[in-house]
Amino acid sequence: MQLAFKLGSKVKVMDDLEKQAGKVKRIAGPVVGAVGFNEIRLHDMVLVGEAKLVGEVIRLNADQATIQVYEDTSGLRMDEPIYNTGEPLVAHLGPGLMGQIFDGLQRPLTTLAKKEGGFLGRGISESSLAMGKAWDFTPVVKEGDLVTPGTILGTIPETQSIEHRVMVPQGISGRIVEIKTGSFTLKDHVAIVETKNKKHEKVFMEQSWPVRMARPFHKRLDLTEPLVTGKRVIDLLFPIPKGGSAIIPGGFGTGKTVIQQSLARWSEVDVVVYVGCGERGNEMAEVLNELPKLEDRSSGIPLINRTVLIANTSNMPVAAREASIYMGITIGEYYRDMGYDVLMLADSTSRWGEALREVSSRLEEIPGEEGYPAYLASRLAEFYERAGHVSCLDTVHPADEKSEPKEKQKEEREGSISLVGAVSPPGGDFSDPITQSSMRIAGVFWALDYELSRRRHFPAINWTKSFSLVDLSRWFLEEVSDDYEVMVKETENILGREHELQQVVQLIGQDALSDMEREVLLISRILREDLLQQSAIHDVDAFCPLDKSYWMMKVILHFHEAAQEAMKKGVSLQDLDNAQVLQKIARMKELKLDNAVQRLQYLMSDIDTEVSRLGEKMEKSNA
Repeated sequence: MQLAFKLGSKVKVMDDLEKQAGKVKRIAGPVVGAVGFNEIRLHDMVLVGEAKLVGEVIRLNADQATIQVYEDTSGLRMDEPIYNTGEPLVAHLGPGLMGQIFDGLQRPLTTLAKKEGGFLGRGISESSLAMGKAWDFTPVVKEGDLVTPGTILGTIPETQSIEHRVMVPQGISGRIVEIKTGSFTLKDHVAIVETKNKKHEKVFMEQSWPVRMARPFHKRLDLTEPLVTGKRVIDLLFPIPKGGSAIIPGGFGTGKTVIQQSLARWSEVDVVVYVGCGERGNEMAEVLNELPKLEDRSSGIPLINRTVLIANTSNMPVAAREASIYMGITIGEYYRDMGYDVLMLADSTSRWGEALREVSSRLEEIPGEEGYPAYLASRLAEFYERAGHVSCLDTVHPADEKSEPKEKQKEEREGSISLVGAVSPPGGDFSDPITQSSMRIAGVFWALDYELSRRRHFPAINWTKSFSLVDLSRWFLEEVSDDYEVMVKETENILGREHELQQVVQLIGQDALSDMEREVLLISRILREDLLQQSAIHDVDAFCPLDKSYWMMKVILHFHEAAQEAMKKGVSLQDLDNAQVLQKIARMKELKLDNAVQRLQYLMSDIDTEVSRLGEKMEKSNA
């Protein structure tokens, strides 16, 4: 009887694997040394020991191979066999990914839980996708059409939210000689392509891709459009572009996970890939329990229908954390190539760095700063560089450019993948190597402040330490308002001025400030409490569209301008501080979205009326 091992969609017969077997010669936690292989390559996947533990070759030295094992190596003995699969770690890509929960090796945890129970044993394997499930395939090409890698052959209604687009895999190009329509499983081919050398290649609805290799695209496009998140402090002051990268560093309890969950729910993207990399099990359990209950704000469809979850908690084998990050970005790139906007959330990259450090120490490598390996920065750069706004492959056929007029050529298909990585520096110290290396790479930096979180100011993004290096001013000027950039700079100036004045107050006291300076403190407090502070659980305030955020900022700055003019005419700061209109400003967050902009415009008129009344009252009292 032949034993078989499932790796993705591949089934390896053990008789074949035994021909390439090596032996265990060194065991150091998740790092295993082996000898005796006839033929082995760097990054080949191997099965270690009698338990068939999944591992990956990370170093070759003469006749010895060093392997990092993605499962617990307890009980592994010397001279146990190691089987080489001859393939790298790949992501199994196809319909059925949406709504699934995988581990770092893309094993379906929900499927395995039904078979094995709540505690999974070692060496368990299962196909990532349901190979026997039938999918309705509708072709969008016909026989005789020329196709190249990336060409969309047809569509599948994967979920209520996502239309899965079946693409021609890499390495296949030619003319369609057969295209099917109907219901098929992933084992059935849906098209046959005749290549230039007259070879017939079958195309299936699923494909595989090495996770450590970025998927190709036609060209990289400029980052010109913001990713609207519904968080005012982000969208107004530190926006992230579609296809950009951002990091969220912060100490324990500052709200990194809550921000990422809010981004998953409210961001204007088509697909969300959430990777829990080394986080606490109770936090991941909360995510897994809450996401299926959440509804998409625009369609009312459960959010899980456009989400892929990869769970690799802190009690799982440490080496698998690295695999989970690469698995998540590869799945994200797959949907990007279909023409979707994808958001990938990594929570957190610090745990990934800790895994690199542990494996590096087992390899006896020379440590870098704080014990991290010297290649930490390059690994982080390699990861974040896979974000981007791109023109997908096969947007215009080369043959069509010669044979068809331009108006018949295919429209350019664009997609994006935005990366947001949480960083957990020890003690909230931003000089941590992972924070510093990530800061040099990412274009957006949302610094979480422990003092703000302690005062229950959420999101606890510190406006003096955070930054966004991407210039999106042209889009805001065209899509929002021509004075948008001016108002944002004014808001930043007021908040920066408050920081300076607070230092003066701490040294000398508030009596040293003039009335105009105290008015700046008043406006900055309104900006902090009524604009930047936002509830993640409030029915209305959890999501704030960009036009409402803009008018809220405009209302506060309008009050600031009116107050400055009134004080020049003699109106006291105390009267302005007691103005009834400030109560309406404080309740701006609660305005329903359907008529919020109109009511905010009316509020500006109320400000003018009340400030004028205060001026008239002052004139009468002086008379």
